[in-house]
Amino acid sequence: MAQLQYPVYVAPSKLAVSGDAPQGEDRGTAIGRGQAKPTGVPMAAGAPQAIELRHLRYFAAVADAGSFTHAAEKMFIAQPTLSQQVRRLEEIIGTPLLQRRHEGLRLTPAGTVLLDASRTVLSLVDHEVNRTRQAAGLGRPRLRVAVPPGLPDALAVEAASALWSAAAAADVEIAWSEAPLDAEFSLIRQRRADAGIGWLTDPAAALPEPLEVMSLGDFEPDVWVPSVHPAARRGTISLGELARMDVIHGPRRLEPGIYDAWTKVLQMVNPRFEFTDPPLRHSLPMALAFAATADQPTAVLTGPAVIAGTRPGLTRLPRAMVSQDMVLACLEHHPLTATSAVVWNGDLPRPLQQVLFDAADGITPPAQAQTGEGEPAAAGLCPQVA
Repeated sequence: MAQLQYPVYVAPSKLAVSGDAPQGEDRGTAIGRGQAKPTGVPMAAGAPQAIELRHLRYFAAVADAGSFTHAAEKMFIAQPTLSQQVRRLEEIIGTPLLQRRHEGLRLTPAGTVLLDASRTVLSLVDHEVNRTRQAAGLGRPRLRVAVPPGLPDALAVEAASALWSAAAAADVEIAWSEAPLDAEFSLIRQRRADAGIGWLTDPAAALPEPLEVMSLGDFEPDVWVPSVHPAARRGTISLGELARMDVIHGPRRLEPGIYDAWTKVLQMVNPRFEFTDPPLRHSLPMALAFAATADQPTAVLTGPAVIAGTRPGLTRLPRAMVSQDMVLACLEHHPLTATSAVVWNGDLPRPLQQVLFDAADGITPPAQAQTGEGEPAAAGLCPQVA
């Protein structure tokens, strides 16, 4: 009967590698005689070195933060360690990924490609690890939802309640983050969030793939003007009148999509028009006080605040809030609007997309979605201008 022949196991200490000393001679002596070099097991020519997930995470963090210092703070690691790991990644890739400039970091063309790929890989890994934990009974599916800081409070509450309810019914965990969303919803496209409640500045325009969207309603801003302005007496202000005033609105980084779209509309009337940043980012009373005491006619424009076409009538702030009266006026013909929408990545697992479908169906925009920045409630409708 033939016997199967198996390879004989050799202990690691007996295995010969390139550069081993002859039997009976120690390695140091062999090296001294020039018979061996401590090179270890040689790598195949052209073999790529291993890229680890931590390299991609560090690189993406630096690209998002715009500096090594801020990225290190967010990741709770030492800056030298972060710099070393990104430098190591550049060595493995074989080309610079970041340009260090005086004004900050900038991605090279190769860095831009790798950043997009890194986000895709990291998102996929996170989702699959989450699925693995679920299969082991260690956790629930998680949906990462971004909410811009300027979202009207009433709308934010309505949307959050609908999402909580739909997620609870599907046994899904919601992870909230407050972050600005640009017109392209880059945060979601780059897979740093799964979904967001944001603004469409052009509802007719198709969003880039793989984004999906469900609209919630059209909103427009509040316009505050000095009580001595002719528009205050009429209760309405034209786009031309507004474009000739200094207008406090922004800053751009909070709502870049709306900021750019509304700037373009006002520049159609006054090509030189530019918004003025508010003195304090989250204080409407401070912006109104600044406008009321300005050397020239100054208006304050909020973000999208109320359902378009259902504006309140004239409302006066209590005198204690500002040094002079500022009056809430209506903008004729509603030229500045934004569509509230739920936007998500179409590559999400179907159960998570179903949560967003169900939530969007359950969101009913309130008739008066105040910004929550300090303006008083008002009753009545804005006069409709033919």
